[in-house]
Amino acid sequence: MRIDFSNIKPIYIQIAEAIEDEIISGNLREGEPVYSQLVLARELNINPATAAKGINQLVRKGILIKQRGQSMTVANKAKERLLHEKRELSFAKAAKDLVNQAIKIGVPQEQVIEIIRNLFTNRERSEQGE
Repeated sequence: MRIDFSNIKPIYIQIAEAIEDEIISGNLREGEPVYSQLVLARELNINPATAAKGINQLVRKGILIKQRGQSMTVANKAKERLLHEKRELSFAKAAKDLVNQAIKIGVPQEQVIEIIRNLFTNRERSEQGE
């Protein structure tokens, strides 16, 4: 896990996002133990309270399960919930930004749709080795 100390984004948010990325990528699986705040603090050379803040953010979202006296684990369906959240928030924001930019510079709707269709087609071809 890497943290960018020069980033204006708070460290605890970077920790939460890094753990989310680990879950989405499959490096952390449902039911598996997750890094403790002390391990994160030691590895990242940060205050344990900062690490705890990032972890607790995911506990509040139901992505991690904190059980007294046991290690913290990835919640059931955490990956599915994170993917849904990313689609709903990130993709919707990107689409809104794209539409606003297209309107601002006068790109017609049909051209935007065609550009996106071509990008999908080119991506599919490159994945098939064409």
